[in-house]
Order: sequence, then C-alpha cells, then structure tokens
Amino acid sequence: MSSLVQEFNNYRSKMNDVILSKNNLVMKRLWNLDTNTYEDGALDKKTKEMLGLVASMVLRCDDCIKYHVQKCFELGITTEQLYEIFAVANIVGGTIVIPHTRRAAEYWEELIKQ
Repeated sequence: MSSLVQEFNNYRSKMNDVILSKNNLVMKRLWNLDTNTYEDGALDKKTKEMLGLVASMVLRCDDCIKYHVQKCFELGITTEQLYEIFAVANIVGGTIVIPHTRRAAEYWEELIKQ
C-alpha cells in the first residue's frame, strides 16, 4: 500500500477511535447515520459513493474526497467513470474545485498502483 493511502487510512482510523472512545451519543449516532446512508437502498452503494464524491469535491473537503475516492475504487469504479465524476464536480463547483481534483487524481493513481 502506498504511503499516501496508508497514512490517510491510519490517521482516519486512529482519530475515529479516539473520537468514538469518548462515548458521546450524538457522535456515535452521526457515525451510524453516515454508515447507513451509504448502504444499498433505492440507490446502490456505488451510486451513493459517486454522489458523496461529487458533494465532497464541491464542498472542498480533501479528507472526504480521499475517503469517497477509495470507496469508489473498492466498489469497482473505473478511471473513465471517475473522471466523469470529476467533470460533474467541476461543473457544479467551478474552477475552485480544480486543486481538489488534482489531489483526488493523485490519490486514485496511488490506489491503482496497489
């Protein structure tokens, strides 16, 4: 696993454990709601992750972008599909999304190297 991917996953896991260990009911419910939102329903997981990626790019949250890029990768999104997702995010979010697209593309390249 590349260091970029491993660093992100390790930090995310470590800090999620810290946050959830504080036993705050609202935070636990929020995490649960997030998990359940991305389960199959009227829309499948893959579609929901693609939507999450577009929203994360438009909101310019690099951690969220990495998370959704990785989930898209795990769910079998192709590079061609990913770049269409990037196109939608850039049209909706404008040129300010371009730097986030660069970082998302970098992360994707690290994932496909594995």
